[in-house]
Amino acid sequence: MNKDSDITPLNTLSPTVKEAYTNLKWAGRLGFWIQLVLGVISTVVLFLAIATSGQSSTPGTGFGIFCAACGLVSLAIAIYFASRYGKIAKLLVTGTLNRPTKASTIKIIQLGLIVNIVGMLLTILGAETIVGIVLKKSLALSPGVVGFGKSPEEFVTPLDLLIIQANTNTIAAHFAGIVTSLWLLKKMNKQSK
Repeated sequence: MNKDSDITPLNTLSPTVKEAYTNLKWAGRLGFWIQLVLGVISTVVLFLAIATSGQSSTPGTGFGIFCAACGLVSLAIAIYFASRYGKIAKLLVTGTLNRPTKASTIKIIQLGLIVNIVGMLLTILGAETIVGIVLKKSLALSPGVVGFGKSPEEFVTPLDLLIIQANTNTIAAHFAGIVTSLWLLKKMNKQSK
């Protein structure tokens, strides 16, 4: 018996199950890949920022990096939930014994949504911290006076901009996860009404 023989042909499924299968499969794939690509880019940029930070980092930068790292950890969990959507879709077509209930599917989607919201909140906190530091640095510089008697920490550094870039990508990834989860919840709640 091969793997394909366990799968129920789509034309024998009810329209509701077919729609749920299609929605979960495509939203899961799309959400997974968007979050994964943006997450990998954010991780690389953040590691680059950490590697180049050295000892001369500005006070507050550490908190911004910590929040960015927490946002990436929650993004990894959200990517796992996005991959679960595709697995749930496969379970929908494998017969009635293993088929997940609508309530359990909605609960998993809601958990994915909560993870993305918390991750986005943490990442926004990190981004706001770094943006505040960059604003303070840029406002403290006198126009026309460049670098006389100033320490390097008083200038906007590439490290600051790298952390902002990593946070922005992570926020975009969490946004994609939130949109995916909300769309799936809307579709799942619309079924059988």
